[in-house]
Amino acid sequence: MVAEQERAPRCVVAVDGPSGSGKSTVSRRLATALGAHYLDTGAMYRAVTWAVLHSGVDVGDPHAVAKVVADVELAIGTDPREPTIEADGVDVSRPIRGPEVTGAVSAVSAIPAVREQLVARQREIIARVDRIVVEGRDIGSVVAPDADLKVFLTASEDARARRRSAEIAADVGATAADLARRDRLDSTRTASPLRQAEDAVVLDTTALGIDEVVARLDGLLRAKGVR
Repeated sequence: MVAEQERAPRCVVAVDGPSGSGKSTVSRRLATALGAHYLDTGAMYRAVTWAVLHSGVDVGDPHAVAKVVADVELAIGTDPREPTIEADGVDVSRPIRGPEVTGAVSAVSAIPAVREQLVARQREIIARVDRIVVEGRDIGSVVAPDADLKVFLTASEDARARRRSAEIAADVGATAADLARRDRLDSTRTASPLRQAEDAVVLDTTALGIDEVVARLDGLLRAKGVR
């Protein structure tokens, strides 16, 4: 067992921002460098959306959707090198990235009861470990307001569309339109909208490589004495 004085201090890093800003890649790289756990809260919302669609429930019925979400069993692996997610024993890592889930996830995540349930689960995961990098849209403002470092990543609309279209092999124009739709829905919803925490460090990743972004965040953590 590592001696108490040699243990790395507890550290929670909150990484927020819109789709295509680099959250996932940056968060996983940073977590690996820190020897920390990693939590993709967006994947959790996608997983319960998959469960809702799989159940046949109308996405427009908030009470029925909330009931499905309350009953679904999520198993979340927090290894940044190989994160996993299961819903009711089914590996949904691939299907949750498909167009059907992508088209419905904003509507499901806008339901207050759904957000309340998943935020509680996210906080439980964070509380169980000493070091973790958590990414999403409301981490610094809602899920982990006491995080040691809060970061809000952003990038130009063009850069975000190009990055996301490359990930999913889709047309850039269509991807840009979908990102604009999701940004609008996520930033205007009543429950936990996408927004920058007041004390978050804002970092525009448009002209930065992943290694540069990770290095900057690593430097901020060192300055805070939690690296």
